[in-house]
Amino acid sequence: MGAAPLQAQTRVQGENYTPTIWIDPDGCEHWVMDDGAEGYMDLKLDRQGRPTCHPVRSCAVMPSDQLFATDKYAISAAGRKRLTEFFQKAGATAYIIIGHTDSRASDEYNMRLSYNRANAVAKVARKTGAYVADVRGYGERMPKASNATAAGMQQNRRVEILCIK
Repeated sequence: MGAAPLQAQTRVQGENYTPTIWIDPDGCEHWVMDDGAEGYMDLKLDRQGRPTCHPVRSCAVMPSDQLFATDKYAISAAGRKRLTEFFQKAGATAYIIIGHTDSRASDEYNMRLSYNRANAVAKVARKTGAYVADVRGYGERMPKASNATAAGMQQNRRVEILCIK
């Protein structure tokens, strides 16, 4: 018996799934669903059938405390100046802006705050003529350090800028 067409295999009715997007070390964007299904976002293959992707690297990590007041997403004048200079000199083809928070507020609040902060940085990037491919907010879900200490929480409050060359 042959396999069902791809469209029929991927259709799920009556279920709510949450997709997650992640970037592997080769710069390939993947999607994964709650049930473990996974695939490439923009699959291109080389002659040997291996996926080829845009090189993506973290080209800047800006501590949120240097850009925003506590619980705010309006960028300070000094933060705007710093970001403008960064985007004018970075020279990437495109950018992915990712916001992160510590764990002090609710997950829902942190997801919204991190997205709003990433979006504020993206607006500065676009004003310089930079192409922003995506804006993401991960809230407290991807900590760099423990949220058990003030120093750890400070490291987790950040905006990452990924450069696509």
